[in-house]
Amino acid sequence: MHKHILFILALALTFSFRASAQSFLENSQVSGSFQTDAQYYMLDQGIGITDLNGKKFGINGFGKLNYTNGNFSAGIRFEAFLPEMNGFRSELNGVGLANFFASYDNGFIGMTVGDIYDQFGSGLVFRTYEEWSLGMDNALRGARVVFRPTKGVTLKAVYGRQRYYWAPYLERDFAADDYRGIVRGIDADWDLNQSIPALNESKFKMSLGGSFVSKKQFDQSSFYNIPLNVGAAAARINLGYGGFAFSTEYAYKVNDPSAINNFIYKEGRAILSSLSYSQKGFGAVLQVKRVDNMSFKSMYTGKQNNLDINFIPPINYTHTHSLPSMYTYSTQPNGEMAAQLQINYTIPKGTALGGKYGTKLAFNMSQVNDIVRDSVAFGNQIGLNEPGTLGYTSKFFAISNHRFFRDINFEIDKKIGKNWHLTAQYINLYYDIETIEGHAGAPVVKANIAFLDATYKINKRQSLRLELQGLWENEVYAGYEYEESEKKDYQKRGDWLAALLEYTITPHWSFSIADKWNYGNPVPEFRDHYFTGSVSYIHDATRIMLSAGRQSEGVVCVGGVCRTVPASSGVSLTVSTSF
Repeated sequence: MHKHILFILALALTFSFRASAQSFLENSQVSGSFQTDAQYYMLDQGIGITDLNGKKFGINGFGKLNYTNGNFSAGIRFEAFLPEMNGFRSELNGVGLANFFASYDNGFIGMTVGDIYDQFGSGLVFRTYEEWSLGMDNALRGARVVFRPTKGVTLKAVYGRQRYYWAPYLERDFAADDYRGIVRGIDADWDLNQSIPALNESKFKMSLGGSFVSKKQFDQSSFYNIPLNVGAAAARINLGYGGFAFSTEYAYKVNDPSAINNFIYKEGRAILSSLSYSQKGFGAVLQVKRVDNMSFKSMYTGKQNNLDINFIPPINYTHTHSLPSMYTYSTQPNGEMAAQLQINYTIPKGTALGGKYGTKLAFNMSQVNDIVRDSVAFGNQIGLNEPGTLGYTSKFFAISNHRFFRDINFEIDKKIGKNWHLTAQYINLYYDIETIEGHAGAPVVKANIAFLDATYKINKRQSLRLELQGLWENEVYAGYEYEESEKKDYQKRGDWLAALLEYTITPHWSFSIADKWNYGNPVPEFRDHYFTGSVSYIHDATRIMLSAGRQSEGVVCVGGVCRTVPASSGVSLTVSTSF
C-alpha cells in the first residue's frame, strides 16, 4: 500500500515538475545583439600616414544576451578588442566577459546583483552607462535595491566598484595604479500626481527628488592629504502645467582633490535648469547650466573619460552632418556657464509659405563661457588654482569673458511635392580649440557652416540623397603663419567642402560615395581629399556595411563625452544583428 502511495506521489511530482518546467519555458524570453567593427589600415602618404606602428588591423566586437521570465531577468556581455581600433584606449585590448547581471523586480521591490547601469535625476551626482562608439563603460559592479513603498514613491540604493577596462575588481594592492574606490548612493523620487488622488487627473504636474552619493578611496598620495570619503548630494524638482514645464536640479560636492582639478580642496557645485513650452506647431526650450569643480571620479588619479561617477549633461545642439560635427563641444567639468535656446515652428499647411505639406523652421543658440575665478590666500601668498590649496573662490552667477563655445544655427525642413524632401541649415560657430581639444596656443575657430540635404524619391523602393556642405573659417586661412612645431594643431583647420551621394533600394541595399576636401588648410600639406565609398545591406535586424577610403582627424562626441579619432586610411567592416 505504501509502495502504491509513493508511486502515485512520485508520478504526481513528475507531472507537476514537467508542467512547471513547460510553463517556465513558455514564459521565458531571450533577446540579444551582436556587433563587430573591424578596420584594415593602410599606409597613405597623401594624408601623412607613413608608419602603421605595427598595427594593420583593429577589431572591436561584443555579444549581448538577455533573459527574462516574469519578474526575473539576467544578462551577460562579452567583449573582444583584438586589438582595439585606432582612437580607442589601449587598455581595452583583450577578450572576456565584461558585464553580467541578475535582477528580480515584482513592482514593490527590485534587487540587482552584478553590473549596474542607472542614473539619479539628471546625473549630476550619479550616472553609469555604456557607449560602444566611444569605448565608454563605467558600469558599477555590485548591488542595487529599488523599493516602492507606496504609489508614486521610488527609493534606490547602489553599492559597488566601477569597471576600469579589464582591471580586476577585487584589487587589494592600494598602491596599484588601477585601484578604485567604493561607490555608494541613495536616491528618492516622489511623483505627487500618482501619490495624491486629487492630483491624478490634474493639469498641474509635480515631482520631487533627492540623491546622496559617496566614494571611499584610500589615500595613495605622497604629497597631498586625500580624503577617505567624498560625498555629493543633489535635489531636484519638476513642475508642469498645460504646455509649460520647468525642471531644475542642484548638486553639491565636498572637497575632492584630483588630477582633474589640479589637487585643489574647493567644494563643487552645479545647477541645471530647463523651461519649456509646447503646443501644436510650436515649441520652445530654454536651458541654463552652471558647473564649478564637479569632476567626480572613483579614482582621483584618473584623467580620461573613465571612472566618472557623475555625468554633466551638455545643452548644446547635436549636429549629425560631417563638417559641423568636427567641432562638437566637450563638457568642461572644472567650470562652465552655459545656456541654450531652441525654438521650433511649423508653418501650417495650405498657407503661402507652408505650401501643401507645411514648412518646419528651427532656431537654436547655445553658448558656453568659463566661470569667474578669484585668487585665494595660502600662507603668506595669494594664488589661483594652486595644488594643495582651496584653489579659488567663485561667485555663483559670475560669467567670465572667456568664451569656450557658441553655436547659432537656423534650419528649414521642407517637403516639396511627393518626391522631394529638402533640409538646409546655416551655422555660425565659435570654438575654443585650445581649451576643448588641448591644442595649446592655437587660435579659436570662427566659422560659418552651411549644408543642403536633398532626397529624391525615384519610386516606392528607390531614392537618391545628396549632401552638400561647406565650412569657411574667418581667421585661419591659406598663408597663415605658424611654427613648425604647431603643424599638428592645424590638421583640420581652414576651409572645407564636402559632398555625399547615396542611393537606396529599400528595404535592403544602400550605396554611397563621399568626399571631404580641406582645400583651405593653412598648412599646404594638409589640403587633402578624404574620399570614401560604402555599401550596406540590411536584412531584418541584421546590418552589414563595408566601406573604404580615408578618415580625417577629429573628435567623436556622444552626449558631451568625446574621444579623439586619428586620421586613417583603409577598409572597414561593420556587422550587427539583434534578436
